[in-house]
Amino acid sequence: MKTNDPQRWFDFLDFIVGDPQLGPTHISLLVAIARLACKQNEKWTIRVSRSRLMTLSHIRTLTCYHKYLKQLQELGYIRYTPSYHPGYRSTVEILRRQKE
Repeated sequence: MKTNDPQRWFDFLDFIVGDPQLGPTHISLLVAIARLACKQNEKWTIRVSRSRLMTLSHIRTLTCYHKYLKQLQELGYIRYTPSYHPGYRSTVEILRRQKE
């Protein structure tokens, strides 16, 4: 499958929408991550910034952002690797996805 194959992302979105453990904010955050992945032409690991993810997912508070990011990690959807260096972005790897 090509890296920029849009069907892969449609399948991923169908998969997450069908999970009863996820609420609207979880889905919004995952859609923001998927959107960045498409823009970066990446497969499952992307570079992110907190402010960009918050803007794309319409999350307005840091508390809410951290809560849902942590829950997505606990549910096994993502692996978040923070970068504490101002010149490097953090990474998010999408772990739980429909079989390729």
